[in-house]
Parts: sequence; C-alpha cells; structure tokens
Amino acid sequence: MVAPPPTADLAKDDRDRSLLPLLFVLTVVTGLVDAVSYLKLGHVFVANMTGNVVFLGFAVAGAQDFSVSASLAAIVAFLVGALAGGRLSSSMAEHRTRFFAIAILVKLVLVGAAFVVAMAMVDSDLARYLLIVLLAFAMGLQNATARSLAIPDLTTTVLTLTLTGLAADSKPAGGTNPRMGRRLLATGAMLFGAAIGALLVLQLGVAAALALTFTLLGLNAIAAYREWSRSTA
Repeated sequence: MVAPPPTADLAKDDRDRSLLPLLFVLTVVTGLVDAVSYLKLGHVFVANMTGNVVFLGFAVAGAQDFSVSASLAAIVAFLVGALAGGRLSSSMAEHRTRFFAIAILVKLVLVGAAFVVAMAMVDSDLARYLLIVLLAFAMGLQNATARSLAIPDLTTTVLTLTLTGLAADSKPAGGTNPRMGRRLLATGAMLFGAAIGALLVLQLGVAAALALTFTLLGLNAIAAYREWSRSTA
C-alpha cells in the first residue's frame, strides 16, 4: 500500500497551484518582450539566451543583421538580473509568495523604465541599448524567480524542455502524459504573447507593446501581493 503524501507536500502543491496563473502571464510577457527585442532592437533576444548565444556566434562569423555588442549586452544584463533574482531568493527561501511578489514588483519597475525610454528616446542607439539592458535584466530576474519556485514545466522563458516533455512523455513514447495541459498552455501562452507583441510592434510601435507588458505585470503584481497577504493571514 502506497503511503499518502505528507501534509507539507500537499500544502506545497496547493501553494504552487495558486501561482500557476501568474506564471502563465509571465510566459505571455516573455513572448511580448522577445517580439520587441528581435523585431526592433536588432535581432537580439532579451529572454531566450540560447538564441542569443547562437546569434553571437552568427555575429562573430560576420553574418549581417546580427550584432556582437547587442548580443553581449543582452547576455550580460540577463546574467546580472539572474544574479539579483538568486540573491533575492536566497534571502527569502522560506517565503515563496513574498519573494515572488517582490520579484514581480522589481520587474514592473524595470519594464516601466523601458517604456519611458521607448517614449522619450525613439530610434537612437542609446535607447536601443538601454532597452536591451533593462528588458534583459528583467527577464533574468524572471527566469531566476521561476527557477527558484521550481514548478515543473513553467520556466516562463524557454520551451525546449516543455516541448521535449510533450513528446518524450507521451503515450506513443510509452509515457503517461504528465502535466500535458500545463505544457500545452505554456506553449500557447508564449505563442500568444509573441503574436500580440509582433502585431503591436509592427502596427503601433515598441511603446505600445511595452505598455501592454507593463499592464500585465501590474495586474500580476497585484495578484502576487494578494497571494502574499493570504499566505501570511
């Protein structure tokens, strides 16, 4: 007879379920900001660092439309953001919802700053690099946050392992399709964010896409604060 999971594990599962919608929103945000960065900031990603490493290789080899400096700026800013997220996580290891709420608030400030830059400094190299740094820092923080929470199949910034899991854990592969719905929703969320981001960037400009990103993060911050308040009540 299999023993039931301990109460602590059940409580953790319940807590994780309350964060799922917020992480799906962050996945939409990933699609939005990568649409901004790739389409308007010079073929660079601010969330997908695998792509940036590849782009850096292209740029080193002399491929047109790719920039060594832009790729490096994104990678370095992302690493600094991830470092900040790791430090924040280690200082709040026992307070997951508080950590999540504060991380989202910091990201909201960074995206707000990026929106101001997009409005005030249109089409300049300085604006381009400021946007890359601010957004990559924010996405590094987000990725470190999702990594610390360690909710399966919700990294919020990459889908490689999610898509691998869909195929490798499927019934034709001999698996049981664990969390198939979550994996499909995460994939759809990023696809939706990228499509909406591209539409806004191409039709209305970078500021419009960042305004939507800021709005989504603001709503997420409110929801995260409520989760924090509920967990301490």
